[in-house]
Amino acid sequence: MVRLLVEEAAGGAGEVSLAGPRLHYLRAVLRLREGDALEVFDGRGGAYDARVARLGAEEAQLALGPRREAPPRRRISVVQGLPKAEKLELVIQKGTELGAAAFAPAFTARSVVKLDGARAKERTRRWQAIAEEAARQCGRADVPEVHPPRPLPEAVRALGPARVMVLDEEERAARLGEAHAMVAPSDALALVVGPEGGLAREEVSALVASAGAVPVSLGRLVLRTETAALAALAVLRHLDGELG
Repeated sequence: MVRLLVEEAAGGAGEVSLAGPRLHYLRAVLRLREGDALEVFDGRGGAYDARVARLGAEEAQLALGPRREAPPRRRISVVQGLPKAEKLELVIQKGTELGAAAFAPAFTARSVVKLDGARAKERTRRWQAIAEEAARQCGRADVPEVHPPRPLPEAVRALGPARVMVLDEEERAARLGEAHAMVAPSDALALVVGPEGGLAREEVSALVASAGAVPVSLGRLVLRTETAALAALAVLRHLDGELG
């Protein structure tokens, strides 16, 4: 089924207008015509059967069916220490498929990438677009929020109330699965993953002290930063009964 993100659909009206880039996407990329069917999602958990009611040169009208609410799931967010190259794009794309609720890029002591001002805003817009496209492709009705890059403590706080779990390569006793068993099904979770060089010991200690974070291990395998984030998400979705 062809899918299209239309935030205005969340208003509950039976019809919604498209213009500009979205009209171009409908016409030139999706190649839809009047009368064609599609699915619209509003990025907030709602999906709608829709039909192209009118397709003009500068505007299209979509007729919307009743809103379908996405099934509830645990809110799991990812705080990712800024990695090099395009690794964060992979985390956002695949993390969206795995149901991540939000992504918070973080400046850490061992982050090599430095972003500020216009570069940070432009990169955040690109990351958000990647999340939107991944949500469209994987059938999600909601779109994860991608926060602008912030220092690690601020990135964690920006996610709101959550049980914080830090993937710590030096942790030997506590496994991620054991920490999951200690939280309620309704508890929101925030996974903190360091960059290529991992988190500094001071950063782990600070999160434990300020956010009540729990350092956890994924086991004996040595994983790249982008793999660790996705593996942890997959483990938590499995333990919640959504995967595997």
